Amino acid sequence: MRIRNQLYRGASIALLSTMLLHATAVKAVENAPPTVYLDGLQLSFQTSPVIEEGFSLVPMRALFEAEGATITWNENTRTVTALKEGTTVSYHIGDKFAYLNKDRLELPIPGKIIEGFTMMPLRFISESLGNLVKWHDYSRSITISSVHDYESTILYGVNLRDTPVKDNDTHIIRMLAKTEKIHVIREVNSDWLEVQVQDGTIGFISSAPMYSDYTNTSIEAKQADALITFGSKFVGTPYEFGAAPGQTHTFDCSSFVQYVFDNILSIDLPRVSYDQARQGKEVGIDDIRKGDLLFFTARGLDIGHVGIYAGNGRILQTYSKELGVHITAFDEKWKKRFVTARRLF
Repeated sequence: MRIRNQLYRGASIALLSTMLLHATAVKAVENAPPTVYLDGLQLSFQTSPVIEEGFSLVPMRALFEAEGATITWNENTRTVTALKEGTTVSYHIGDKFAYLNKDRLELPIPGKIIEGFTMMPLRFISESLGNLVKWHDYSRSITISSVHDYESTILYGVNLRDTPVKDNDTHIIRMLAKTEKIHVIREVNSDWLEVQVQDGTIGFISSAPMYSDYTNTSIEAKQADALITFGSKFVGTPYEFGAAPGQTHTFDCSSFVQYVFDNILSIDLPRVSYDQARQGKEVGIDDIRKGDLLFFTARGLDIGHVGIYAGNGRILQTYSKELGVHITAFDEKWKKRFVTARRLF
């Protein structure tokens, strides 16, 4: 009985320690300074932004200068003034109001000097220059957008979300319709774009090529890496000619390619390699890049095999029961059988 009680006591102490460590970690995240992005670029401040009474205070000079404004400080009046393209913002330290040109604007909380830096409510600083500001609770980050051009177009209806996740409909703001114009603020990762729509709403949409005409070499590289990373998870999966689509127990060359492209880029490819070779645009063998499809002769067919170019002279593919899904060199043996390459994104 004594041993059992000691075991229970030890387990209780371990559980309590784990809970305290978790609580401490959560508190540390909650108290971490927010990350600030201006037009997709993360800003670096000499002193970190702080949250007070639910409002973000940021170094006034650093943010105004990042937005192209000129800053002056009057020590006698303890007044800071920012000037940009005919707009003047002035603030006296400690007041709960500031002036935008000659208009008096109330502030949610007064600015203050912290470690020698004038700290002001971020939303006021950016919006006074005509910018949009968005707080992201999921990442404790702040997006500032100064751009008012909408260069990209929605190609297929897509959900605009307040958080870059697919598994919860509560995060959907609304559906963006085909032909609607957007501005892409930044590429969050291979799956998500942070965008601004014409009514001023900032949110996230899928980066899959089917949804918008936005293109950029950086998102293409991220998506290619995601394709190869995902496809490489199936290395060793058995080969089966005519494998059923949509499952992962076995693959043949074209069902593997079909599965990877559907899951990562929402690109719905035909089932067989001959038809897949009609998709996208043709690229020469000297211009192939990671993520392109490579097609080869096989079994007496002009096009009877397909693989994914994995970069650095390698192919991610499957064609034999001995190897299953594997990565091999795109060597002379394969180049002699090469027919065409197709780019889908």
